[in-house]
Amino acid sequence: MSKQILTDVRLFAVGADLSGASNKVEISGEVEEKDATNYRSAGWKEVLGGLGSAEISGEGQWEAGDPSLVDDASWAQLGGLGPWTVCPTDSVVGALAYFTNALRADYKLGDAVGEVAPWSGTAKSSWPVVRGQIAHPPGTARTSSGSGTALNLGPVPEGKKLYAALHVLSAAGTTPSLSVSVESDDAAGMATPTARLTFAAATAAGGQILRTSGAAITDSYVRVAWTVAGTSPSFMFAVSLGIR
Repeated sequence: MSKQILTDVRLFAVGADLSGASNKVEISGEVEEKDATNYRSAGWKEVLGGLGSAEISGEGQWEAGDPSLVDDASWAQLGGLGPWTVCPTDSVVGALAYFTNALRADYKLGDAVGEVAPWSGTAKSSWPVVRGQIAHPPGTARTSSGSGTALNLGPVPEGKKLYAALHVLSAAGTTPSLSVSVESDDAAGMATPTARLTFAAATAAGGQILRTSGAAITDSYVRVAWTVAGTSPSFMFAVSLGIR
């Protein structure tokens, strides 16, 4: 990926797509520096890595009046944990994505007379930040069951985990239900897929995040599969996958 101008960053906060109401998004990570200097450190400071943490911050134009808009979503999420996904360049399948399970820590709104009404807020990580890819794009409505494109993430080593974040952005129909799972296989054709993660059935907008136990997974290819049920159901959702 070459140098670029940020023009199409995507921000998904639990069950809301805040991309169209955002003009600044930042994600940062750090590891605590713990001093371990002693008399045998040869006159140099010696440090160890302590606890890690991450933060996602965003700001943009304030909107309200619908659960999908920034004010409604921010008040509903404040103080709660849920998945957050940031994409530097759009959110097509295979696009780079950073995601984590985060606490919606604060929310600010308002400015001087004559200004475009702004908002700003932060989410602080409760899980590690994962660098992965988009496995299902947000702009494709699903009205029937199916499966997505296989991504070559590589095998999951022992001690590492496969992470997946699901953002259900909208649900329509009578008693709609969406069940999403993450499958793996040893070949791109996904002839004999194995379910690795299964989200709880969703009936409304919202978000979930899951991870495997830490056992090794030798399969290199992963995809999402979904089952849609109900009367005239339709769902818009995004899924990000990664190994950490």
